[in-house]
Amino acid sequence: MLAPTHPRPHTETLANGLRVTLRHVPGLKRSAAALRVAAGSHDVPLAWPGLAHFLEHLLFLGTERFPAGEGLMAYVQGHGGQVNASTRERTTDFFFELPTASFSGGVERLSDMLAKPRMNPDDQLREREVLDAEFVACSKDPAAQQQFALYQGLPAEHPLRGFHAGNRSTLPVELPAFQQALQDFHQRFYRTGQMTLSLVGPQSLEELRGLAERFAAMLPVGDNVAQATLLPLSVKSYQQLGERRVNLLFAFDALPDSSGEALTFLCHWLNSAKPGGLLAHLQQQGLAEGLKATPLYRFAGQALLHLEFSAPAESTDALREQVADWLSFFGQQDWTPLRAEYATMLQRQQQISSALQRARCDSEQLESGLPDAGVVALKLILDEMGVVDNFSQHWQLPASNPFLRASEPLANAGLIRGQTSAHRGLRTFAQDRSRGRRERSPMQFSQALPDTGDEGAIYLRWQMEAAATADLQAKLQRSLQETQDDARQAGVELSFTATGNQWLLKLTGLQEPMPGVLEHALKCLTHVDVNSAPGVAETALMPIRQLLKALPGHCLESANTSSDANHLWTTSRWDGLALGLGQQTQSAMGLALSRIPGIAENQIAVAANFSAHQRWRYLDTASSEHALLLFCTSAGREIADEAAWRLLAQLCQMPFYQRLRVELQLGYAVFSGLRQMHGQTGILFGLQSPTATPAQLLEHLQQFLESLPALIEQLDENSLSQQRQNLIDQFNDANLSTKDAAELLWQSRLAGHSSDYLPQLVTALGQLDRPTVLAAAQRLIRGEGGRLCLASDPAPGPAWQAIK
Repeated sequence: MLAPTHPRPHTETLANGLRVTLRHVPGLKRSAAALRVAAGSHDVPLAWPGLAHFLEHLLFLGTERFPAGEGLMAYVQGHGGQVNASTRERTTDFFFELPTASFSGGVERLSDMLAKPRMNPDDQLREREVLDAEFVACSKDPAAQQQFALYQGLPAEHPLRGFHAGNRSTLPVELPAFQQALQDFHQRFYRTGQMTLSLVGPQSLEELRGLAERFAAMLPVGDNVAQATLLPLSVKSYQQLGERRVNLLFAFDALPDSSGEALTFLCHWLNSAKPGGLLAHLQQQGLAEGLKATPLYRFAGQALLHLEFSAPAESTDALREQVADWLSFFGQQDWTPLRAEYATMLQRQQQISSALQRARCDSEQLESGLPDAGVVALKLILDEMGVVDNFSQHWQLPASNPFLRASEPLANAGLIRGQTSAHRGLRTFAQDRSRGRRERSPMQFSQALPDTGDEGAIYLRWQMEAAATADLQAKLQRSLQETQDDARQAGVELSFTATGNQWLLKLTGLQEPMPGVLEHALKCLTHVDVNSAPGVAETALMPIRQLLKALPGHCLESANTSSDANHLWTTSRWDGLALGLGQQTQSAMGLALSRIPGIAENQIAVAANFSAHQRWRYLDTASSEHALLLFCTSAGREIADEAAWRLLAQLCQMPFYQRLRVELQLGYAVFSGLRQMHGQTGILFGLQSPTATPAQLLEHLQQFLESLPALIEQLDENSLSQQRQNLIDQFNDANLSTKDAAELLWQSRLAGHSSDYLPQLVTALGQLDRPTVLAAAQRLIRGEGGRLCLASDPAPGPAWQAIK
């Protein structure tokens, strides 16, 4: 169980000037670091746009001590962690998460790459091409272009109006002047006084401080450098119009320090879709279908607040009027209950946050909730936005979130309320201690995870007679939206997917609110308003993201479609899995379980194997960029087959990235990894390129696969053993979060494995040897388990079976 943590981390400045925040969280399975450098794209010389972003990329290319194959990215990926970086206007962030046992190695590599980058000319030339490919892709991406257009109402000389991403023409790495500017920027800003290191983990504060001191010892020492002051924004508000989009922007100068907390608090309530609020009223009046409020920018007292409406351009004047009216209403309210609910929400979300999420939050250096200083800042912001004393009387504050209230203890935790004869297969742990009988129940309360923690997971699956039409899927999602929002605020991630004839409702997070969330979700899904208005049109995704979104649906056999929700629910068959839930939570689920539509199915059906064919699905991405996904499923269903596929995926990850992204420079979206979908295990390869067609990408990919045996042969026994051990460690109870463990166990059930799947997987991983891995590589090369390719072009030849 994760112990309650103080809302603020321990903060201090070390002797050499490095500011650190340390957060000790007992019970966390992993540790994380977030390093913020107070320098970003607006701090570079005007002659070299993109220099800060370019430097961020270069720092990952290895050092003398840790070459690229041993650097931070390779190390984190090899231990099953997460790593990334981001360059913004005034900050550059580097962050990663690792199992606690291997965390110090990540901290060591981060400090080394920041302090002693090689930045040799060949690396720079290659990485510039990657940035240029990224620039080309973003220049064609509708979402990126919409974001850039938002700043066009600001004064022309303000840096927000400038180009900062970098491309081939703005990064002349061959020029001595550019090299000098690159070195000067690194020496000026990548020093202790300009950095904040945030560490989070189960370690004691003393251990975390020791890690921070070792990190700081490797960095150049220097005082904080004042970042250049800004020109005034010179505008109060302006608007940008797009296709079915109205953007209202509010600009602020000279705001107090707590304006960040105030803007976040204001956006939270602006985004509420509950009756009586701004969005609900706009929908009722037919003025807008959606609203998203976001603080776009904040630095040195300046801020930009963005209100994006899904609405026609002719609604603009009415929207501005309604926004002003609601702001005037909101400004006159007593915020005390809203502040209390907001603080409870943040506390719930912190309870389920990963180490990485906590570290990144701490690096923002904001107060938790809305402090008193934030109230003062919010009043100033509202005054700047033009609030008045008069406003309409139809506005209401949002109803309180029902899932944030603590549940009353049950009088008798051993009973299931609402159980009927149709659900006589349902039992709680207290009612039935026989594992065999429990596992034959349609809702299995699994003992595979301990039930003593705060978190749990619930999976409910329906097998339908037909697939839902796109219109029905949209209506199901809309009906669930308010419950999803309330659940998320209460610490429960609620998702619903209708993939082919398989429908899945999933809840993960804090177990205490789950019975209520489940009950509300089932009611929403089974009482869909057939006359509901169409939803908000989504912004077009980048090609590779379009393919990723479509992939799960093509891993199942195609099915007929139906728009009759009532008939589909009535004729459906359901089963489920609950993990990590204590006895009281199980008992409280009784009423919800009694309302599950469909016929309870004791024996789950195992998903059909991929046919051993090469299937190709063409998707028109409406882009000149090319994209391809290749999903290679394992040749067998045994856990030993999965173990070999997992080790292959780990061995592929960094070499695949190095070969196709760094050496061949095919594009900036290059990735691979193991994926499980509908009980099927496979290795997924993904590429997006501005120049290479899908057929060419596939050829490069096949060449890489054929090089795998040589790559495996080149590994010495110690390296292979270490790779295997790193993989085994990822499934250790000490490293596996409840959410990740639950997903593994759900996929294992879909694949037909028993509840002791995790220890069996660890055993199978430990038994892998070089001949076994080589044999698996040959099966991967030959595509014995079947291949599914999604691409932005039609199939390149008869070897591939085109599917619809």
